[in-house]
Amino acid sequence: MVSRFPVPFRWSRGLLRASSCCSRGISAMAGGEEAQLGGFLDYMDVLRNYERSGVPRGAGTDSGDGFDLGRMRRLLRRLGDPHTHYPSVHIAGTKGKGSTAAFLTNIMREQGYNVGCYSSPHLLTIRERISVGRHGGPVSAASLRDLFDLAKEAIDESIESENGSLTHFEVFTALSFLLFSRENVDVAIVEVVIGGPFSTDIEQIIRDRAFLTQSPVISACDTGVRSITRCIGRDYAKPYQSCDIVVKISGDMPLSVELHDVKLQLLGDHQRQNAVMASCTALCLRELGWNVSDASIRAGLEKTQLPGRSQFLTQDEASVLGLDGAAILIDGAHTEASAKALSDVIKTVEPEGPVALIVGMASDKEHLAFAAQLLSGRRPDVVLLTETGIAGGTARSMPASSLRDIWTGAALGQGIECADIGAIAGDEAPTVNIDHLAPAAGTDKPGLMLIGCGATPFSRDLMKAASQLLRRADGPGAARGGGLICVTGSMHMVASVLQQLEQ
Repeated sequence: MVSRFPVPFRWSRGLLRASSCCSRGISAMAGGEEAQLGGFLDYMDVLRNYERSGVPRGAGTDSGDGFDLGRMRRLLRRLGDPHTHYPSVHIAGTKGKGSTAAFLTNIMREQGYNVGCYSSPHLLTIRERISVGRHGGPVSAASLRDLFDLAKEAIDESIESENGSLTHFEVFTALSFLLFSRENVDVAIVEVVIGGPFSTDIEQIIRDRAFLTQSPVISACDTGVRSITRCIGRDYAKPYQSCDIVVKISGDMPLSVELHDVKLQLLGDHQRQNAVMASCTALCLRELGWNVSDASIRAGLEKTQLPGRSQFLTQDEASVLGLDGAAILIDGAHTEASAKALSDVIKTVEPEGPVALIVGMASDKEHLAFAAQLLSGRRPDVVLLTETGIAGGTARSMPASSLRDIWTGAALGQGIECADIGAIAGDEAPTVNIDHLAPAAGTDKPGLMLIGCGATPFSRDLMKAASQLLRRADGPGAARGGGLICVTGSMHMVASVLQQLEQ
């Protein structure tokens, strides 16, 4: 939903009379700067964190373990209602929120606006969830620390008055709104997180709210919206998709743009649809009085990158991990829909040589449906199951052995024969009879799919073992380039790979 004001309105009171925080963008994602956060991380770590423990059964109810919006409103009131001091675009849905927010944020920044963006989850540092300014980058540790010091007394009072029920997410979200107000952003792009029983009703909730606020509802599936992926190209060995995006919608809010050969760094039909959604939203803003050019829409779409979303590592990054020659794809897919999208990406890039999947997931996901989707596309030659921490804890991690049983069952359900290679310790892959991997003589029937469990927690050692298995699957003297290793199942798996690159 978009406010009907083409320029931001603001007033100062209470907390907002202090001088503005620094809006400097930064590129460092982890490391020394985190030390500047002081006790902030320790303070936040004590709060109830549903990302770590899982969505409670009472979610969506007015209860101590529910997501009571009244509690959030009372906290914001103590902070001076900062969310009312600037126009906002709220992006809601079950999938694609982060990508759409990133596309739209970059479009508005290309136009020269001071943009605040709030999204989740993060990969390496919680600062990634907030960016502000004309150039982006995670909020600086100094800005976040100073903001927390300023707001801590009000937060303490809210926690006490709410009998300790305020959550990690609520406090951090409130701080982001406060920062946007203090930075005098022109617009805030906010990814809306809705869980529990809200999820199935989200479209109706959005439409009802839009009706009350007289906000337009635009669908990227409108008959006046057309988009197509023309081809897949490569720039410095990293793939991109070249797309045409055409929007011509008439009615109460006419929208029009025609963009050809837009080079999206985010791959897949789902990312093209997210780009279309961001373009439609930018056109809505234009109709509401904002200055948004076609050139800014194109540039914003083309410059958007998101770590962990269909991200191919560079050859240098693969070398740092000790994986020369293999293509490495990391993707935080963890639902049936995102598994299908990932499967489509793998099929689209047409990897040379065999494919290995390394999968670790949270315990509260649809594991069988996830496996079935990835097995129904480009059939992997190797599947290795592992475990990783979820939001800094292990309570929600699905045991690797349980995942192996699920994947074996999913494979058999699709007529795929498996060979269990057992547990892998360290980076040494077990000896495998290459004949098992080859197609049966005189038939089109594929060879066995290797399936096994890696040592936990997940580390680069398992990727090295997967690389060894792929080389064996490719056969002696093969020249197809080492195959593809895809790490998926959780954003926390992706974060683990990126952390190892940082180290």
